[in-house]
Amino acid sequence: MGYIGKMITVLQARGLSFAIYIDDHPPPHVHVYGDGVAKIVIVGGSGRPELIYARGLKDSDVKKAMKIVSESRADLLARWSQIHG
Repeated sequence: MGYIGKMITVLQARGLSFAIYIDDHPPPHVHVYGDGVAKIVIVGGSGRPELIYARGLKDSDVKKAMKIVSESRADLLARWSQIHG
């Protein structure tokens, strides 16, 4: 972690918050907050979300986050584009 910057919460679902930092870098990804944190690329090389890391989240929460990102892919990509141009 160690990254401090302004973030925008773009989605809250099933006890998790999904955020995009305004001065972050590609590829398009979200930071997930719950009992821990995770970073998920919205569309990875496989065409599906890719988990970059998870710290402190239960496996069930990581699976839930991956499913939410997959189901919300179009909206999350649109928000990334709005924030990053």
